[in-house]
Amino acid sequence: MPDSARLRRAEAAENFPVALRVLPTRHRRRLQAVYGVVRTIDDLGDEGEADAATRVAALEAFRADLHSPTPEAPVLRALARDAPDLPHEPFDRLIAANVQDQRVARYATWADLRGYCALSADPIGRIVLALFAVPSDPALLAASDAVCTALQVLEHCQDVREDRERGRVYLPAEDLADFGVAEADLDRPVATAELRALVLHETARAEELLAQGRAVVGRLRGWARLAVAGYVAGGYAAAAALRRADGDVLGRSRTAAHSRRRDILRRLPGVLLARGRTSWSRL
Repeated sequence: MPDSARLRRAEAAENFPVALRVLPTRHRRRLQAVYGVVRTIDDLGDEGEADAATRVAALEAFRADLHSPTPEAPVLRALARDAPDLPHEPFDRLIAANVQDQRVARYATWADLRGYCALSADPIGRIVLALFAVPSDPALLAASDAVCTALQVLEHCQDVREDRERGRVYLPAEDLADFGVAEADLDRPVATAELRALVLHETARAEELLAQGRAVVGRLRGWARLAVAGYVAGGYAAAAALRRADGDVLGRSRTAAHSRRRDILRRLPGVLLARGRTSWSRL
């Protein structure tokens, strides 16, 4: 279980808290409580040298603790204290995604990957909407899901090497075949032309999802609008970073494939002010 210092270091290194520093304390505390739980779930599924069975057992124990009236994990106690109104169902889906990671290491089709993202990514957006007490409807939830799936796909593109080292490949098998990319190509020191083309293809798919989902920002007001716009801006920044690297997520330019906080902040005003569908290249 990660300690509080590790959680703070991880939080500082990620795009999750982009809007955190300007939010009022009450919202910031609630978001930090959520982050602690989400980070812990991911660590139980990824960190350390445990085997799959041990990880599944730890994740299921954490799920039981989540539903306990008196949770033992510090991050769950913080969640119960700072955000007691949040539903447990989105966290259950995040746990299910990490359990699935122990059993499924490849996805045959884009539809299969989207199904995984419904567990691993879409719940984050729904948690954020609930944090700000945003009344939801099917259209709003669909837009939120599109943004979250886009962010997950972009992260998979950025982290091809890291995922491969964990024995996982999130690039759909049908796309690997269509672009002539062998799994062994994911182990090369530099991405092949075929792999770069595939990464840019997946990036374009994510951009289309962002275009579909960005309407969620226009439906929100106040601090909720700023927080969600931060996620959308993060997606555009990640896509732009992958394009700057020309899809090379393995070689020396790999670090350029990761968006930086300043890039997100630069795009944030455009997301907040733009109306309708806006090309990523204009942000």
